[in-house]
Amino acid sequence: MKVKVVSLLLGTSLVLAACGGGNGASNNKDSGGSTASAAEQVYQQSCASCHGQNLEGKIGPNLQKVGSKYSKDEIKQIIEKGRGGMPAGVIQGDDVDKVAEWLASKK
Repeated sequence: MKVKVVSLLLGTSLVLAACGGGNGASNNKDSGGSTASAAEQVYQQSCASCHGQNLEGKIGPNLQKVGSKYSKDEIKQIIEKGRGGMPAGVIQGDDVDKVAEWLASKK
């Protein structure tokens, strides 16, 4: 019985890890160094399944030029509180600031 439970948990973990991320290349690379790459990694793990690997939009809207529409603080608020079909708190802690800053640079 324990083996079945452990197998189920392991399988579920693998499926969820595969759904949330990827190492897809982005056409929107910044020269912002490690903060940008850290933010992009968080984006790929937490956001790309809805907003696309290259910010092109899927279920969620296109974010390729989101910085032209929203400031860093506005983006941060959307991440923290959610909006429309986007749930609140998809990203937590310092990662919220990193991703908000990175997305605000997309003009």
